[in-house]
Amino acid sequence: MENNQAVLPNKSEYQNYMQWAMVALLVYLLICAVGMIGGGFKMAAGGQAKELFAFASNPFAGLVVGIVATALIQSSSTVTSIIVGLVAGGLPVELAVPMVMGANVGTSITNTIVSLGHVRAKEEFKRAFSAATVHDFFNLLSVLIFLPMEIAFGVLEKMGAWLSGLFYGAGDSSIKSLNFVKAATAPVVNTFKEVTHSFGDQIGGITLIILGIVLIFISITMVGKLLKKLMVGKAKNIMHTAIGRGPVSGITSGTLVTILVQSSSTTTSLMVPLAGSGAFKLKDIYPFTLGANIGTCVTAVLAATAVTGNAEAALQIAFIHLTYNILGVLVIYGLPMLRDLPVKAAELLGETAAENKFAALGYILAVFFVVPAVCLGVSSLA
Repeated sequence: MENNQAVLPNKSEYQNYMQWAMVALLVYLLICAVGMIGGGFKMAAGGQAKELFAFASNPFAGLVVGIVATALIQSSSTVTSIIVGLVAGGLPVELAVPMVMGANVGTSITNTIVSLGHVRAKEEFKRAFSAATVHDFFNLLSVLIFLPMEIAFGVLEKMGAWLSGLFYGAGDSSIKSLNFVKAATAPVVNTFKEVTHSFGDQIGGITLIILGIVLIFISITMVGKLLKKLMVGKAKNIMHTAIGRGPVSGITSGTLVTILVQSSSTTTSLMVPLAGSGAFKLKDIYPFTLGANIGTCVTAVLAATAVTGNAEAALQIAFIHLTYNILGVLVIYGLPMLRDLPVKAAELLGETAAENKFAALGYILAVFFVVPAVCLGVSSLA
């Protein structure tokens, strides 16, 4: 018995180390995958990157692409990592900005669907649905404020360029001379490039893009599952400790928890049952949601440090995503006249959905699928 008791903790510790080693390997593969997408897009497009994305030249079409892709894939980290890879391959940054905004909106479908699990208890469902949709309304309000500004003045594009310029400056300060991540991923990316190049530029490039996307799916899905095992218990403790201690604590802990579990969908979905049970009020959970928006940007920034080709532009779009989410929090939560709008809208929708369950289903279909499809149709006719 004594021997068994001595062995079991060691076995558990060994499994823990192995799981962390697997997380590290999967993050490495994710970064490789982004490099593969960039290389494949460049190979397939040649110099015609803008022509290939003519359908998204309208900012509203780009926004819709981001919303629908993320709603279907259920991961903004996956979509933004793919966008970073495409920018590295030549997709113009100005076309990628609305896609990133759309990814923010699309990711909030997950916790909205999770709230449907409370549908049988009227009051519980009202609280849960309100807590889930406050994320939707914040992201939609953020788009309404920043998309027109971006179309008119290119504010985010300029800020992203400045931030990426700090890392890709002249001389010895350049990240290029210190980029061990790129050096570490180059053997894998170059091997895939050589293999697919034998099919010819276009077919080989498309094959490389598909392989990269599949690898991103696998990596992020498996990382999410592993981190849930390793971190969700700790994440819940952080959440319980921080919620209700004020907005700064809520935003900071939301950011931290999302970085730990690498998924804003997981973070925001963890809150829905807490709200449904009445353990926390919507106003307490709201700042935590905002932190989740910021924390989800880390994956794309990490991936952007390792791309080949148009590396500065790839880092620029990753920084645009981060800047957009930070500015959204500062402007919407920072201004008293805007701060409570998402909360009031979510509470009103929660009451409506509790009275009529079909209103909840209609809302999900309309916001994430029907309205984007209509916008895409109208913008293609224009």
